[in-house]
Amino acid sequence: MSQFFHIHPDNPQPRLVRQAVEIVRDGGVIVLPTDSCYAIACHLDDKAAVERIRRIRQLDKQHNFTLMCRDLSELASYARVDNSAYRLLKALTPGPYTFILRATATVPRRLQQARRKTIGLRVPDHPVVSALLEEHGEPLMTSTLILPASELPETDPYDIREKLEHQVDLVIDGGHCGVEPTTVIDLVDGVPGVARVGKGPVDDLV
Repeated sequence: MSQFFHIHPDNPQPRLVRQAVEIVRDGGVIVLPTDSCYAIACHLDDKAAVERIRRIRQLDKQHNFTLMCRDLSELASYARVDNSAYRLLKALTPGPYTFILRATATVPRRLQQARRKTIGLRVPDHPVVSALLEEHGEPLMTSTLILPASELPETDPYDIREKLEHQVDLVIDGGHCGVEPTTVIDLVDGVPGVARVGKGPVDDLV
């Protein structure tokens, strides 16, 4: 049965943050709030945990996960970022955007998009996930928490606990999150392209 933490959305309790990170480091799968909607996450290079997420969400091998990073410096360790991309990233992070970039050798090949060798990355603007990332010291592998029977992300942590209490190790109640996922910006070819319109405004991007 999963644990359930109430973590304050503005002032996360350090003790609970440390406990949540310990669960991740021990191979756990967790549900956490973000600046767009609730997500499901695990340690970056934990193959078994990633496969658990695939089973929970019933994802095929082509699904692109997202690396959630502490800051722009960490993001640049996992993706190839040229000067023009860096300026855009600096302007839009932290925030509700996911960026598609070519992966560096730091990213396990099985997590890269097979044909393009790309990875999705983001720097969220939410105190709870920011505290988790800071304590963890490296990115989290994440996916929006959309369950197989639904077209929209889960929004209520109590409902999430009821549905997933035997499938995840921790559900974090961090307050209300919306149903609008991140805006996805493709930067692979050097010219920003909007791959998905979401919570992040796109008026000035293209």
